[in-house]
Amino acid sequence: MIDVVIPNIFRGYNHLEAVFTKANRSVFPSKDYPDGINFGFTTNASLQEIEKNYQKLLKQLNLKRENLALAKQVHGNGIKIITEGGIYPDTDGLITSTKNVYIGIQVADCAAILVADPLNKIIGAFHAGWRGAVSGIIPAGLDMMEKEGGNAENFHAYISPCISQKAFEVGEEVAQLFPDQFCDKKSYHKTHVDLPGYITKQLTSWGIPPVNIELSDECTFGNTDFFSFRRERESAGRMLALIGLK
Repeated sequence: MIDVVIPNIFRGYNHLEAVFTKANRSVFPSKDYPDGINFGFTTNASLQEIEKNYQKLLKQLNLKRENLALAKQVHGNGIKIITEGGIYPDTDGLITSTKNVYIGIQVADCAAILVADPLNKIIGAFHAGWRGAVSGIIPAGLDMMEKEGGNAENFHAYISPCISQKAFEVGEEVAQLFPDQFCDKKSYHKTHVDLPGYITKQLTSWGIPPVNIELSDECTFGNTDFFSFRRERESAGRMLALIGLK
């Protein structure tokens, strides 16, 4: 069995299903590094191994490959509204209201943001590293979800494990892109940025009630249960965040 995190924020809705995979290093040792169960298209693993990993997860979740929609991410703010499975290039966000289409984001320090309006039955998945976050992928995605019939007051959001402020040291060229309240310039030798805090603020500023937001307290850099590009560099795999309307 692949060890996954199941977001609590969606548990009360039988028509929603969401998971976030862990690295699973001890369960799935790999001959084709990175070690563990890796879902990243842009890693050093072969496409054959990546596909085998997807098949393992799909079997565990009882899903069909043709119903899986994945973003081929570029650390931008491009978002697509989709109605069918497939791989969507140059995309960092996917939105759908089509039943049984599961949308997925791959991360290894960046945050995956899963959003659902359980009443109006629309879902979104967004890739938010610092580049995506400061370029506005989250407000852009929420705006698109509302235009497609969603209501921010009904939105429920999950922020996946990602790099914490303690581990996220940046240069001033990156720090200046964030509001001062999310930059700690006193506790460390260099500035550290609070990426999950910034993302949370973007969600609440759009009108999502704080009670409807689940923020993971796990740091991908500090916890080897997760892949971390900053810690492992080119040998890092990618976790998968997945959400679907059943």
